[in-house]
Amino acid sequence: MTDIIRPTDAIAELRKEIERHNHLYYLEAKPEISDYDFDKLLEKLIALERQYPDLITPDSPSQRVGGTITRVFPSVQHREPMLSLSNTYSRGELEEFYNRVRKLLILEGVHEQEMVAELKFDGVAVSLLYRKGLLVRGATRGDGLQGDDITANIKTIPTIPLRLPDFGSLFAESEENEIEIRGEVFMRKEDFEQLNDSRPEEDRFANPRNATAGTLKLQDSAEVARRKMCFVAYYLKDSGAEAPTQLQRLRQLEKLGFYTGGHYRLCRELDDISKFIEEWNEKRWKLPYETDGVVLKLNNVRLWEKLGATAKSPRWAIAYKYPAQQAKTVLHAVVFQVGRLGSITPVAELEPVFLAGSTVSRSTLHNFDEIERLGVMLHDRVIIEKSGEVIPKVLSVVLDERPSNAEAVQVPAVCPECGTPLERPENEVSYYCPNEDNCPAQIRGRMLHFASRDAMDIKTLGKALVDQLVDIGLVKDVGDLYFLQEPQLERLERMGRKSAQNLVRALEESREKSYERLLYALGIRHVGRATARELASAYPSFDALSQASEEELATVPDIGPVVARSICDFFSKSSAPAFIEKLKKAGLPLSASEPKEQVNSNFEGLSVLFTGGLDRYDRPTASELVLQRGGRVVSSVSKKTGLVVAGHEPGSKLDKAIKLGVRVVSEDEFEAML
Repeated sequence: MTDIIRPTDAIAELRKEIERHNHLYYLEAKPEISDYDFDKLLEKLIALERQYPDLITPDSPSQRVGGTITRVFPSVQHREPMLSLSNTYSRGELEEFYNRVRKLLILEGVHEQEMVAELKFDGVAVSLLYRKGLLVRGATRGDGLQGDDITANIKTIPTIPLRLPDFGSLFAESEENEIEIRGEVFMRKEDFEQLNDSRPEEDRFANPRNATAGTLKLQDSAEVARRKMCFVAYYLKDSGAEAPTQLQRLRQLEKLGFYTGGHYRLCRELDDISKFIEEWNEKRWKLPYETDGVVLKLNNVRLWEKLGATAKSPRWAIAYKYPAQQAKTVLHAVVFQVGRLGSITPVAELEPVFLAGSTVSRSTLHNFDEIERLGVMLHDRVIIEKSGEVIPKVLSVVLDERPSNAEAVQVPAVCPECGTPLERPENEVSYYCPNEDNCPAQIRGRMLHFASRDAMDIKTLGKALVDQLVDIGLVKDVGDLYFLQEPQLERLERMGRKSAQNLVRALEESREKSYERLLYALGIRHVGRATARELASAYPSFDALSQASEEELATVPDIGPVVARSICDFFSKSSAPAFIEKLKKAGLPLSASEPKEQVNSNFEGLSVLFTGGLDRYDRPTASELVLQRGGRVVSSVSKKTGLVVAGHEPGSKLDKAIKLGVRVVSEDEFEAML
């Protein structure tokens, strides 16, 4: 007789198996099954739990897939202030810190100075609160005293246990049955690259930290789950008796199922610290995540309170940050890439050089004004650096070593893709290929932009497939995508029946996207997400928009004559009527749906400009928060601009805003205004 497996047993076994594979993948980097097989296990668990909803528990792996939509992140008070560490790039300052701690310890009658050296993860600090072993809250650092409750997003991170094992025996003396864990949420290099590859070039994140900060504040936890973030724990505090040393606490965190990085070391002398720093300056590039320094903490936790803290930082810890690595190499040639809007970008081809963990052989030169500013010539020796230790850039030219065969970089006369003579619009820094309809590079670029996450979100339409579709002439514009048949797709390289079905299904699902997303996806020059939203509001159908004059369009808030002209140019092309008819036949959303309910009116009538990098939001998320509160997002500063939000490295737009007397706020002030 066949044994009957009870639902409780089947669910318990599936949960155990899924968590085991999570542990192997994220903590040990030794996966035993593919992502596809893992997803199938999770789908099986979710299906069983739907069948037996009484068996769903808060710590089930199914709770990590997200789906909660959070309109507002409420503020929560930290049990103890979350202080930020003092940073230094100087070995001399590091030695001063070490000697300062030694003097403070001697005053306390302590003559041993054990320090724990830990790798500094380049992520976002969060606090986790567990009650009776169950995760009940996850919060951002915020201003150190209070942060935002992001529990729904935190629960999607596989390296954060939803329930702590053996909680009762480990914390028997904890009267409140609560413990707090602190650490950093971060993104592995591989996951960061996959995320960036799925986004249009103009919306890509500069580094994994920015991507993590933006992801944690997304309102859709299902999207957070798809971005695959990790958590490293470095702080443990309970309300009873805790381990007396930092070393013991780290080991206790590991017993609770947390990832600690594992690369920490007890240092008894300053020389031990120096050796650790030197060792990891080279080894860190082989790690699967970004680390930008070393954190030093006094090992004796009971002395932390006695040493105290300044207004912002503890006196018992410091972060030593590695200086950005630079290298000298030779610029052999400059090649020219063509963007989706026809802009020509010069790219330096370099003598391959090992820098910050990888071999660099190319670097963008941005535009021809940048080439002139650098004074760079072919065959020059140049200094390069990785911006944020991710993106290589040319910093300067070594003029003393300029060779006799150095040649000026010539602006190309024709498009490198289609041979059309280039044009340079008045008051612009870039050259453009005007052959919009027939330049293969522009067609490919528009396809990828159209399929990107913030546009029509066609997940299975990647670069390799777009290249094939364009090269063999199956598609000439984005409308052609919707008339592709499975047999046509099955014959393509690296495509089979399943892949063809997936693409057709993804295209079908994209028909359900909004009208304003379609306006953005079409890639009309100067029409970003915020502008698309304004246009959708002012002209709730594609037909109405296509018939609007330049003068009418220019009256739409924050559109202006340049954008108005660009929109009219788009609709006045000879190919436009046939293209619009194709979009209609494809069943795409050519009119607006009911307007979304506004969150509040805190930005009503306010034109907001963002400049510089934000720590807690990516630019699209921050823009969406303004739009949901009645505001508008603009891309240039004028007297009509109501507010400028300045992040780090804000650039010339901040200078112009100050000159014009526009109100400027920090990210913290912006967040308070929300």
